[in-house]
Amino acid sequence: MIRGQTGEEVRVELGQRSYPVVVAPGVLAEIGARLAAAGFGGRCALVTSERVGALYREPVLDSLRAAGFAPAAVAIPDGEEQKNLASLAVLYDRLLEAGIERRSPLVALGGGVVTDLAGFAAATLLRGLPTVLLPTTLLAQIDAAIGGKTGVNHALGKNLIGAFHQPRLVLADVDTLATLPRRELLAGVAEVIKTAAIGDAALFGELEEGLERVIGLERDAIVPVVAACVRYKARVVAEDEQEIHGSRSVLNFGHTVGHALEALTGYRGLLHGEAVAIGMVAAARVSVALGRCQAETARRLAALLKRAGLPTDMPSGLTPAALALAMRSDKKSAGRHIRYVCLEEIGRTAFVELSGEEIVSHL
Repeated sequence: MIRGQTGEEVRVELGQRSYPVVVAPGVLAEIGARLAAAGFGGRCALVTSERVGALYREPVLDSLRAAGFAPAAVAIPDGEEQKNLASLAVLYDRLLEAGIERRSPLVALGGGVVTDLAGFAAATLLRGLPTVLLPTTLLAQIDAAIGGKTGVNHALGKNLIGAFHQPRLVLADVDTLATLPRRELLAGVAEVIKTAAIGDAALFGELEEGLERVIGLERDAIVPVVAACVRYKARVVAEDEQEIHGSRSVLNFGHTVGHALEALTGYRGLLHGEAVAIGMVAAARVSVALGRCQAETARRLAALLKRAGLPTDMPSGLTPAALALAMRSDKKSAGRHIRYVCLEEIGRTAFVELSGEEIVSHL
């Protein structure tokens, strides 16, 4: 079974830009003390969403003030559709109006949208602000908050405008997961399953045995699972921070089809994790069709995703041509080909150069 612990710290090793990721219950209350211990003080900004802010803004502001900070809080509307250039412009305005300066840390409190949008604002405003991430969704804790990817969506695709900007500190408070709507929690479980499928066969087996305990947020299950996913992503990021060598692209398993589905549904019909779940099953089918993996491997993946209450079938009404075109607009494509992540067995993947049309032909 998944063995538990009260907390764990994982270090993302990037030389002088290395930083800790703390996975523990109740760690939000430590933000002020930890930020002060890192040498920051004075003015800072707290960027959050309206829904998350209503739950956690005041405790975070109290912690910052108790440590001597003068925080300015900025709230953005909820929803993936807010992750665009218009929202970014509003965020720039609010931060500048608040008197943010080059040394002012920007604290991002929320899920993937807040993490990506606030992170991109920090990467570009005043040529770079120090950032601290307080991810409050499972998806953000194991994915968006680790590795420094920031960005906003474009009408032609997801995250087409962005920058690499590593945080100084990440505090993943697993207690915040208890306030997630169940659908969002399960969307995060999709990324947990993805991590296990591509790089941790032992974790995949533990999920097959104890998935319900993870979904139930039992501390002795959720803490080690989040920490295991963070460790895996930290290792991949340390090897290939900006996808120069290509090894970091393994994290895109399921995302080629997933991102296309998000774009085709206007970032409203599917949550990111739901789209990735469908994309992973699609990638497994393509892998089987290409002779890259056994049908039983694809079956195990689909079965675990279904057990987690995630969608695995393509939405109705999408034409193959539209899906292929949407995939061609993905930032991972080069010319007419995509560096597609195929599954060879649980815990092992391979890259295959395929066109959008070739991928669709196997679905």
